[in-house]
Order: sequence, then C-alpha cells, then structure tokens
Amino acid sequence: MERMAEPRRGLPRTDAWSGRMTGQGVFRYEETAMVVIDYQQEMFDQIRSETSAGLVDLNIRFLIRTAKAFGMPIVLSTVGVELGVNGPTRSSILEELPGAPEIDRSSMNAWEDAAFRDAVRATGRKRLLVGALFTEICLAFPVVEMLRDGYDVAFPVDAVGGLSQVAHATAIQRLVQAGAVPTTALAFGTELFRDWKSPVAGRARELVKGYLTEVAQATSPHVEGA
Repeated sequence: MERMAEPRRGLPRTDAWSGRMTGQGVFRYEETAMVVIDYQQEMFDQIRSETSAGLVDLNIRFLIRTAKAFGMPIVLSTVGVELGVNGPTRSSILEELPGAPEIDRSSMNAWEDAAFRDAVRATGRKRLLVGALFTEICLAFPVVEMLRDGYDVAFPVDAVGGLSQVAHATAIQRLVQAGAVPTTALAFGTELFRDWKSPVAGRARELVKGYLTEVAQATSPHVEGA
C-alpha cells in the first residue's frame, strides 16, 4: 500500500474543512471584529487556571477598550440569563460597552445560536478576536466551528480561563491544532497598530499606559500594614 504523505507542520497550514490557508500574517484592526462570550460572574467564580479572575477581567477590558479605540465591531453574548441560570455580563465589563446588546443563548456552543452567528456575520469581518469563559467549552466550541466556516481566529490566552489548568491548557492545544492563533492582551493590542509613529498609535498610547499601570497595581505583592 502506498504510504500517505505526512501533513506539513507549522503555520501557515491548510484548514482541513475549507482548504484555506490559516494563520497568515498579523491581524489588522480594519479587518478584525471582537467577540466577547460569557464573561458572567458565575464563570469568573469558577476560574481555576493560571491567570487569576481579576487579571482575566482586566485583560478583556483592555482588549474591549482597544477594539473601541480602533472602531472594531464588538459582538457580546451571554448564556442562560433568560433561563434564570446565570446573571448578565459582569458589570465591570458592561461598563466598557454601554448600550451594547447582549445576545443570550441556551447553547454551550455560541456558533449553534442563529442570532449570534448572524451578529458575527453582520460585522462583515473575516478575522476575529474571540474571548470566552470557559476556555474548554465556550471558547473552544465556537472557535473550531468559526475556523471550519472560513474565519481566521485569534484568542487571548490571558483573557480567558478554565475550570482547571489542565482543562485550560488542553483546550489551547485543541484550538491551536485547529488553526486558531494564541495571543495575549497586550500583544494583540500592539499588533493592531504596530508602530508608535503610526497615525493611529495615539489612540493606543494612553490605553497601553493605563493598562500597564493597572497590571502593576493588580500584581504588586501585598505589604502588611500598608
């Protein structure tokens, strides 16, 4: 029997469903939309992976601020609110998105919800930054289907979290193998403008400065009696 050729390793790769080349080039704000899924208090309470719930909150808020500064469309979704299972998006995050509609679902996989799919498609963007809680469920499920349907997807590893470190890490492996691009909050923010002399860099300068200050405050060791 003729031996089958081994798949090529490394990015870019050919998507198994669509035959598209994935993972090519940096993301640009003009071609990217942001998707924020299930950042609800009930999920924050259960984060047990390496990035603390407080830093997940800070990192997703920084990315939302960045997306707004560059005029990127943002799709916001929740799960189980109408069913009375969960509350709405965490208030600290909603404050960054005043008036934004929350697309509530019953499905674990957001891509199985017609209203959610329609909202993402309505952005007109084929590249997506997707954050969700939990990594292993509400991030992994829709992202692998977005990839199948022809989207390029990046996800911020430090703005998501799982029920355990092993669940979080295993989901990241699944996503990368499917063709999604792992990134971090600050890395993605700088990827959008990339040059301090860029005409749009001014929009990011204060955001980055403020973010670094907040991170320093959030991670500084507590001094007894201070």
